[in-house]
Amino acid sequence: MQSNFTTPATEYLEASGVSFSIFHHHGDVKSVEQAAAERNQEPDQVVRSILFRLDESNFILVLMPGPNQINWKLLRSHLNKSRITMATPEEVLKITGYPIGAVCPFGLRTKLPILVDTSLKQQKEISLGSGRHSTALMMKTTDFLTALGSHFEWVNLKK
Repeated sequence: MQSNFTTPATEYLEASGVSFSIFHHHGDVKSVEQAAAERNQEPDQVVRSILFRLDESNFILVLMPGPNQINWKLLRSHLNKSRITMATPEEVLKITGYPIGAVCPFGLRTKLPILVDTSLKQQKEISLGSGRHSTALMMKTTDFLTALGSHFEWVNLKK
C-alpha cells in the first residue's frame, strides 16, 4: 500500500489484506492531543500500545485509546497479579521490535497476549503506532479488529 514506507506492521497488514493509510507528522509528536489534532482526529481515536512486564519473562500488550489512564487495580485484578510493571524502553524494543512511542500490535517480534480497552468499540476510525516515530497507521476500527483476529481480549481498563 505504501511502497516507500515499510515496517513489520505495514508488511503484516499488507499480507493480511487489511486497508490502512500512513500519516506522516512534520515533526516530533509530544502528546496524544497533538497527534490527534494533526491527524484530524479526536484524542480517543489515537491508540497507545503499552507493554507491561508480568514477571521476569512474561509480558502483555495493552491497547488504550487516547489520553486515558489505565486503571492499574483493574489490570492487576484481570491478570490475577498482585504486581506488574511497565516495561523499560530496552524491553519494549527487545520484545516488540519497536521503540516506545511507535509500538504497534502488528508485526511484533514476540507473540504477546493483547488486551484492548472496551472504549475503543466506540470509534469508527483509529490511528496507532506504525513502528517508526512521527508516523502513524490510520485505519477503520473494523479493519483494525480484523487485523488483530482472535489474538486479543476486550477489557475495561479506564480509570
